[in-house]
Amino acid sequence: MFGLAYLGEIAALGTSFCWTTTASFFAVASRRVGSVTVNRTRLLLAVVFLTLTHWILRGSPIPIAAHASHWFWLGISGVIGLVVGDALLFQAFVWVGPRLGMLMMSLAPIIAALVARFFLGESLLPLQWLAILVTLFGVALVILDRRRPKLPESEESHYVKGILFGLGAAAGQAIGLVLAKRGLEGDFNALSGNVIRMLTATSVTWILAVAMRQAGEPLRRLRADRKAMLPLFLGALTGPYIGVWLSLIAVQKTEVGVASTLMALPPVFLLPIGRFVFKESIGYQAVLGTIVAVAGVAMLFLVT
Repeated sequence: MFGLAYLGEIAALGTSFCWTTTASFFAVASRRVGSVTVNRTRLLLAVVFLTLTHWILRGSPIPIAAHASHWFWLGISGVIGLVVGDALLFQAFVWVGPRLGMLMMSLAPIIAALVARFFLGESLLPLQWLAILVTLFGVALVILDRRRPKLPESEESHYVKGILFGLGAAAGQAIGLVLAKRGLEGDFNALSGNVIRMLTATSVTWILAVAMRQAGEPLRRLRADRKAMLPLFLGALTGPYIGVWLSLIAVQKTEVGVASTLMALPPVFLLPIGRFVFKESIGYQAVLGTIVAVAGVAMLFLVT
């Protein structure tokens, strides 16, 4: 009964774990074949995974019985969240680095809660707002534990643009989640919703690649470095396949503000991975931020 009562929150936490692992896998793959190749290929793999799963569980590769409104809202959600938002985020990583990029992404729950308030009529209790702020504060402490890396003088002018792109990525993720919840109204199946989002995003991404005459580049890069295929495959499995599926369950079963806050925890979950896998030095501020973020998550569970 507890699991069913908190299905949305549990799915959101599962999403965070999936995005934590997919970030690690994609980081390894991106260093070998580049982020553009990883981004395009991960969407294509996710579509294959999702349509096969949908065929097995629902009897058809795509949700044929879905209404036009489902395709409209979920399709727009996929384009804004998975195409525009991710493109802005990857460019922010280039200009200001992953730490500041992820810090900007931690603002997504606040943006999502505000958008949901006006677009879906959702409201949060005062203690839920406090829990969101506590969680975000903890995440910010973790991300800000290290100094901003020094950029070459030739790239210093990109700093402001990188911050703005990071904010745009956060807004893209937040708006994408709110639109996805609109598309899932009427208890629409989350797997079908994920298929629609991913299929639309992948179609737009590859149409743009063809228009720019870059459709063959991912295949050429992967052929040149086959060791990138395994982390790319595992990243696509845990991220745009399982992770996005869980994220739709999360926004369907709980408030967007709560769901997006719990899904903003990967920087915290990456602490042990950074320490034991990548051999990073973790400071006291990062430990304190982890404790604060976990306390905020606990508040979200306890407030009713």
